[in-house]
Amino acid sequence: MIEVVSIKFKNRGKAYSFDPRGLSIKAGDKLVVETAKGLELADCSHGNHMVDSTAVVLPLRPVVRLATEDDLRVAEINVRREAEAVEICRKKIAEHKLDMKLVDAECSFEGNKITFFFTSEGRVDFRELVKDLASVFRTRIELRQIGVRDEAKMVGGIAICGRPYCCGQFLEDFQPVSTKMAKIQSLSLNPTKISGSCGRLMCCLRYEQEAYEDLMKKVPKQGAFVETKDGYGTAVQVNLLRQCVKVRLDGDNDDTLHLYKANELAAVPGGRPRDGEEPPHVLHYVPEPEEPEEKEDEWSMPLLYADDAPAPESSAESAEGEKKRSRRRSRSKARPALELKTTEKAQPHPEPKARAAEKPDKAPNGKPAQKKTRDASKNKKPEEKKPEEKKAQPAAGKEEAAKAASGSRRRRGKTTVKPVKIEAKPQTPPQPAAGKEEAAPKKQGSSRRRHRGGGHRKPDAPAE
Repeated sequence: MIEVVSIKFKNRGKAYSFDPRGLSIKAGDKLVVETAKGLELADCSHGNHMVDSTAVVLPLRPVVRLATEDDLRVAEINVRREAEAVEICRKKIAEHKLDMKLVDAECSFEGNKITFFFTSEGRVDFRELVKDLASVFRTRIELRQIGVRDEAKMVGGIAICGRPYCCGQFLEDFQPVSTKMAKIQSLSLNPTKISGSCGRLMCCLRYEQEAYEDLMKKVPKQGAFVETKDGYGTAVQVNLLRQCVKVRLDGDNDDTLHLYKANELAAVPGGRPRDGEEPPHVLHYVPEPEEPEEKEDEWSMPLLYADDAPAPESSAESAEGEKKRSRRRSRSKARPALELKTTEKAQPHPEPKARAAEKPDKAPNGKPAQKKTRDASKNKKPEEKKPEEKKAQPAAGKEEAAKAASGSRRRRGKTTVKPVKIEAKPQTPPQPAAGKEEAAPKKQGSSRRRHRGGGHRKPDAPAE
């Protein structure tokens, strides 16, 4: 085991291992390291850690020191120089009319060399360009041709998946990618859909290639002659991820397909036999054991409402609770009948004037009026009324309600009703069906006239 630190230059792709030489380095620190080109400023991607000696190439380059303020100031100056060098180099390329595309420029930390990176479809004679650049910058000039993938790695950007380019983040080197990988993964072979921004096939097609190759070993290829538990047929469609195959059995219609799992069929070596030959038996089907009961999914969506199940009660508490619930049910059932009774017998509250008429009139000396006493003497025993009077009570209640409504209308101002004096006239005796209640007001009126005219009957004494 050996102690190393991982370092990236300009935070690009590949990480290199360096010897820390006893320094305690953390991820994100700026370091000055020794390289084949001289001293360079780099970023630490992984601090001090131990690795196997066989995983690195010995001897390791050392870390010179942690970057100081002077080192960071020199790095800022080099960045400004790189921007100026790119502009000047593009002008020189246009003057020499060279078929090349300038990508980036890089100044060494010590300032003794400038490297220009460019792309081109073919070879370019840039000897005259190098002489002009050397006369301008008065330093060593190097031009390096790179590929389109390296260009995408240096420039950076956002891929079709919405994330930064893999080559600019963590890929150490570029591995070959072919259209066969896209075909195995059942992807569209449209170049615009499987190509990256660099114009080459996307590097991520290689990530799942090994998994697909393992899955292909368990299922037959599309169009293969297979043996199933129901007979022989042809594989029409293969789903690698689900490990399922759609098969058209011999003797069935073209539209009839059967779905089988990977363990329910097997490919016949050599394909379909000739006419008259019997196909070999290659399937060794073993039925799968019954699946256990499904357990509750830990990742299922939680319930959005509270559980109303009551807590377990003892026998005594449950009995008391059942009694209370039965009482509530009986009350709720009896409530509508009570309300119906009250609505039938209830009379509307009279208005203030009607209430004043019902109250006993008091004389100045504080004694009740004779009218009230006479009414009281007549109605001493209301419980002895006949059934006909009881039936007529709702009619009297309706008359009083109509009077109260007329009074309320007069007070609100909606309708104006003029009082009319009704003179008592001799009427025919009441019919038996009308009851005694209709005759009561007539007797009161007659007694009132006799009292005013000084009749022979004396008023009764007030009841104590």
